[in-house]
Amino acid sequence: MAEWWRGSVTYQIYPRSFQDANGDGDGDLAGITRRLPYLADLGVDAIWLSPVFVSPMADMGYDVSDYTDIDPRFGSLADFDAMVARAHELGLKVIIDQVLSHSSSEHPHFIESRGSRDNPKSDWYVWADPKHDGSPPNNWLSIFGGGAWQWETRRRQYYLHNFLAEQPDFNFHNPDVQDWLLSTMRFWLDRGVDGFRLDTVNFYFHDRLLRDDPADFRVKDKPEWNPYGMQYHLFSKNQPENLPFLERMRKLLDEYEARAMVGEMGESHHAIRMMGEYTTGKRLHKCYSFEMLGDGFSAAHFRRQIDEFFTGAPGGWPTWAFSNHDVVRHVTRWSKQGLSDEALAKLAGALLLSLQGSICVYQGEELGQTETDLEFFELDDPQGKRFWPENKGRDGCRTPMVWDNAEASSGFSTGRPWLPVKGPQAARHVAGQLGDPDSVLELYRRMLRLRRETEALRTGRTTFFDTSEPVLAFLRGAEVICVFNLSPETHEVTLTGAGALAISENAERTGDRLKLHPNGFALFEAVGEVSVADG
Repeated sequence: MAEWWRGSVTYQIYPRSFQDANGDGDGDLAGITRRLPYLADLGVDAIWLSPVFVSPMADMGYDVSDYTDIDPRFGSLADFDAMVARAHELGLKVIIDQVLSHSSSEHPHFIESRGSRDNPKSDWYVWADPKHDGSPPNNWLSIFGGGAWQWETRRRQYYLHNFLAEQPDFNFHNPDVQDWLLSTMRFWLDRGVDGFRLDTVNFYFHDRLLRDDPADFRVKDKPEWNPYGMQYHLFSKNQPENLPFLERMRKLLDEYEARAMVGEMGESHHAIRMMGEYTTGKRLHKCYSFEMLGDGFSAAHFRRQIDEFFTGAPGGWPTWAFSNHDVVRHVTRWSKQGLSDEALAKLAGALLLSLQGSICVYQGEELGQTETDLEFFELDDPQGKRFWPENKGRDGCRTPMVWDNAEASSGFSTGRPWLPVKGPQAARHVAGQLGDPDSVLELYRRMLRLRRETEALRTGRTTFFDTSEPVLAFLRGAEVICVFNLSPETHEVTLTGAGALAISENAERTGDRLKLHPNGFALFEAVGEVSVADG
């Protein structure tokens, strides 16, 4: 079990939107505990919780003001312990978010640090003098818009914030900061968590010389909606000092049995190469990027991600996801490629769960859930409020989980939910899909069972066949043939060496011919010499 994470499937829970146990409209730990049997029955290996630490919620918990306690809106440490114990009873691992690159501006360490230039925490955050004209020390930008430097009158200096001004960046060049952050991780390891999802893992260190980031060199079809995308972030993140710190983190986890870390790679230029660097040797166990969380949806795109990773980093390990709490849900994002939302959801689920690497499924994905269309007055996300209407923010993928057809909030809460549950989302509830063999949920349950029972789908190497768009075909290990039609039109292929059918949807096999109807797919047992070819 030491490498339980290799090839595993993790279910991401957005705690505020999963299940409300006390009727206040916010999801909580007790609600999560109540729903754990559903997840165990679904067939996932682990759960990942987005942050539940004490926070003023300027960025929905990714601004932490106490790293070793639970925010009251989610419950207490006792509730957390009860959730972990119940998960372990059910055979589920528990991974929690760690937001180490920055804290909340309300964290006691930052309050002390901003007070003067000579207090014990004065060098715990990134401070810099202004230029002679009073402007910030360089051109670094914030992901949430505008400059990445905020003026602090008490110190007559600027502090760095790669995200909101309420999220000041720690100074990782200070070894005391590293030691303290590692101690907060030890706190949760001692409480029994099985690992961490590391937010913005490539943002920890900044360039000591504070050199300007150059302009992005890429040619783009349209202007960026966020100025952040107009720079090539060579110096504000992705520093070589990150790697030795990851080795320190790994050494900490290796003191405990069967623990694992997965890092979020927030990088648009060379994410796959960096994923390999970050997971090679005694660093992260696995890493994921946004490469499959964007608009790309073609056989060439998916093949390229797998090929580039395992060619460039044969000793590393990836995690793949199609949706999470930061992006438009993939059924909506890729809707033009689907005959229907349900057909596309099934195709995407089967494809994701067939990929080499570890997998992350975002809550509601197993229901074929779509993005919620929110009005401006309904938003809570600072990104949406700042960049509306070109970008509506992340609340559309964070609306509450739908459990049944109850009128109030589809079983999520007895009170008014913090974000609305709207009709198109409410129609895709758990109760209506459980036991229905044609539902998206039951397809996920079958695929998860097949992946768990078939070692080749968890850890087997990938061999791609040279099929033309929009057909993606590959062999996992020497045991499973996987063929997918990534389009709303019918296509045919010829295949040899296909034995028993493992699972299929909208596909017909006649001899060595396989007809893939719109969004059709099929997985077969491999027998002897295998080939898949056009027509």
